[in-house]
Amino acid sequence: MDFDIVGKLAGKVKDGTSFHFPWLHVEIPGFLIDLGITKYVLLQMLVATAMVAIFVPLALKMRGGQPVKGRFWNMFEAVLVYLKDNVIVPAIGSPKTAAPYVPYLWTLFFFILFCNLIGMLPWMGTPTGAISVTATLAICTLLIVTTTGIVRHGPIGFWTGMVPHIEGKVGPINLALVLSPFLFVLEVFSFFLKHCTLCIRLMATMFGGHLMLAVFYTFIPMAAWAIYVWIPVTMLSLLAAFAISFLELLIACLQAYVFTFLTAIYIGMAVHQEH
Repeated sequence: MDFDIVGKLAGKVKDGTSFHFPWLHVEIPGFLIDLGITKYVLLQMLVATAMVAIFVPLALKMRGGQPVKGRFWNMFEAVLVYLKDNVIVPAIGSPKTAAPYVPYLWTLFFFILFCNLIGMLPWMGTPTGAISVTATLAICTLLIVTTTGIVRHGPIGFWTGMVPHIEGKVGPINLALVLSPFLFVLEVFSFFLKHCTLCIRLMATMFGGHLMLAVFYTFIPMAAWAIYVWIPVTMLSLLAAFAISFLELLIACLQAYVFTFLTAIYIGMAVHQEH
C-alpha cells in the first residue's frame, strides 16, 4: 500500500526546501537555502510581488481623486475604504490620528489575506501556518504600538499609564501604594501576552485547517485494502475535504480581518491610554 500521499500532504502544512507537484519535483537551489530562502519565503515574495502588481497601479489610478473603473479595481477600493472607515479610524480615534497607521494596516491585512489564500492552491503552502511568520507580524505590531505609546506619553508615562488609577484606604494602608506594583506587573504581562496571542491564533488556525484536510485525504489510501470500503471512504473524505475547504476560505478572510482589527485596537489603546 502506497502511503506516499501522507508525506506530500504533510508538506502542505510545514515549511520546506522544495515544491511537490504531481508532474514535477522542484528543489530550491542550495545557495538560496544557505541564505535562508525556503518555500514559505518564496511564497511570501510571491505575495509581496502580487500586492505591488495590484496596489501600485490602483494607487496611480486613484491619484488626483478620480474614481477607478472596472470591477476588479472597484473590489479592492471598496475593501480599502471599508477598512479605513469602519475598522481603522473607529479603533484609533479620528481620521487625523489614524492617518499615519492606515498604510501599515492596509498592508498587514492584504499580506495576511494573500498568504492565507495562497495556501488554498494545490501543492503550495500557507506561510501564515508557520510560527516564524506570524511571530514576525506580531513583533511588527508590538514595535509600532510601543513606539506610538512612548511618543505620545513618554518612555515612563506609557508604561506607568497602564496601571489604573486607584483611590482609597483600608485603615492606615494606602491602596495605591500596595496594589500599584502588582497591577503594573500584571498590565505589562498582559500587554505582551496580547501580542503573543496575535501570532498564536493566526498560526494555529491556518495550520489546523490544512492539517484537517490532510487527515481526511489520508483516509483514502488507508481504505484501499478493499474496494467496498475504499469507495464510500473516498466519497466521504472528498465531501468532507470539500466542505472544509469552503470553511477555510471563510477563515482565511476572517483571520486577516481579526489580526488587523486587533492591531488597530492596540494602537488606539496606546494613543488614548487614559481610556
